[in-house]
Amino acid sequence: MTENTPNTQNTPHLIPNGKFAFGYYILALAVLVIDQITKIGFQKWLKVEYTSVPVIEPFFNWTLAYNRGAAFSFLANQGGWQKYFFALLGIAVSVFIIRYLRQIPKSAKVLSLGLALVLGGAIGNVIDRFLYGYVIDFIHIHWYDVWNYPVFNVADIGICVGMALVVWDMLFFESKRKNGVS
Repeated sequence: MTENTPNTQNTPHLIPNGKFAFGYYILALAVLVIDQITKIGFQKWLKVEYTSVPVIEPFFNWTLAYNRGAAFSFLANQGGWQKYFFALLGIAVSVFIIRYLRQIPKSAKVLSLGLALVLGGAIGNVIDRFLYGYVIDFIHIHWYDVWNYPVFNVADIGICVGMALVVWDMLFFESKRKNGVS
């Protein structure tokens, strides 16, 4: 064993998730299933893009929107190549997370939870890109007609909350794990 290689026998907080990553895969699957069910439901209910139903006026509507780009419709009007680029990027991120979840220390529960949420959301949006050529969005936060947040979906919530947990882990727990504190 080299000087920089942690000895997992003497540092139980660094024992990898291994087969326990399966629980995080189940969480990712739950996010994926909820995401796909809600997207299908809202697409069948609202039928036409930009159809909007007020829920809590003046700031919350159900609005059917198709995102052909990435976050905030980034690169949406680029002729179609971006669909494949973002789908492949989503697949690459998903494969990385699937493998990495097995290697993360069991003690890194916040990190594992965050990555599981990102995984479910990423796969949910990749499925949309392959099936439809765009991502189905339906949650619309706004303030009258003065301010509109981009329409989003359950997968986006999983990705954003998951990344917030990853950053939270990075800021407050990663150095403790490296220093041997559980």
